[in-house]
Amino acid sequence: MSATFVEKVCVIGAGSTKYGKLDDSISDISIQASVDAIGSAGIEPKEIKAGYISNVFGIADKQVHLGPVVMSNLGISERPSLTIESACGSGSISFREAYANVAAGFYDVVLVTGVEKVTHTGTDWTTTYFSYCSDFFYEGQSGASFPGLFASMARAYLTEFKATEEDFAMVAVKNHENGLLNPKAHLRKKISVDDVMNSAVVASPLKLYDCCPFSDGASSVIICSEKFAKDHGKDYIEVIGSGRGGSPAALQGREHLTTIPSTKIAAEAAYKMAGITPKDVDFAEVHDCFTIAEVIDTEDLGFFEKGKGVEAVREGQTKLNGSISINPSGGLKSKGHPIGATGVGQIVEVFDQLTGKAGERTVNDAKIGLTHNFGATGASCAVHLFKSV
Repeated sequence: MSATFVEKVCVIGAGSTKYGKLDDSISDISIQASVDAIGSAGIEPKEIKAGYISNVFGIADKQVHLGPVVMSNLGISERPSLTIESACGSGSISFREAYANVAAGFYDVVLVTGVEKVTHTGTDWTTTYFSYCSDFFYEGQSGASFPGLFASMARAYLTEFKATEEDFAMVAVKNHENGLLNPKAHLRKKISVDDVMNSAVVASPLKLYDCCPFSDGASSVIICSEKFAKDHGKDYIEVIGSGRGGSPAALQGREHLTTIPSTKIAAEAAYKMAGITPKDVDFAEVHDCFTIAEVIDTEDLGFFEKGKGVEAVREGQTKLNGSISINPSGGLKSKGHPIGATGVGQIVEVFDQLTGKAGERTVNDAKIGLTHNFGATGASCAVHLFKSV
């Protein structure tokens, strides 16, 4: 069932820290991104009516209940806030909640900030924290890490379709090429297919360079009613579609390992709301936590037929200014994956692209952008569609 909203919703400002290993505290980087977005929007903090803060492992930096901390540091402690956790999909789901409240007319302008700080805990602890986002009783507790779960998906894909490990490697190469053009990306390093193939095996068939990094970082956007956007006369983009979906929490509960049901459900709802088809999308920021994920994402989002995503990669269709640019920011693979911030960071990229602020990584003549962000192995997902105005 689709919702009926009373207000058109716009993104009027966007900001972000660099992604990578950051020394500042989780609250500090939250404020840095928020202030950046507020400045981008050309508004004062006091104009913000509510805050939506996405974060998963605040406890790792000794700060949970981040919403009031952010609002207090912005000088608007009386404004309500909500801290949202939905694993790696937290950012986009936080945006969805904020969107719904503006669309329903509760608020005319709100702040959405996503943040994570985990690199200081070390690989062992960070990997353990991440495992808590799975169906831990069946997966994490039994030793099934996310690299292992996505490796199962990759192996199934290789078995079912005409694909090779080199095809997955080409996804990593493409995203690193884009990340080189993004000054805020975590891994700004050119790599080759051979580099990927020769990197250490993490969980066969996935190698180290098939995997995104653990990252610190914060991203923020200001969303508002269309009237507020027009009255302020700044650059803005319109949210034209929003969808959410779910999948069985444990990978073993799914009928197929080469598709993510929540993506298909969320995408269908977003396309229906926007009144468009996948062919109308000019570029997309998709959840490429592992190279196999990007291939499956592009198929589930309707850009390519099932089993044809690897052909698109081989043919260069997903490169910057290919037939559909996938992850012009560098994606999770190169830009980085501060999990509470990732979904919001995707929206920052769309805002920059559609308002002419993306610099060397600009997608030419883009009018419609899509963001796709999921939690765990796709147990929860949100898809959003935006257009320039």
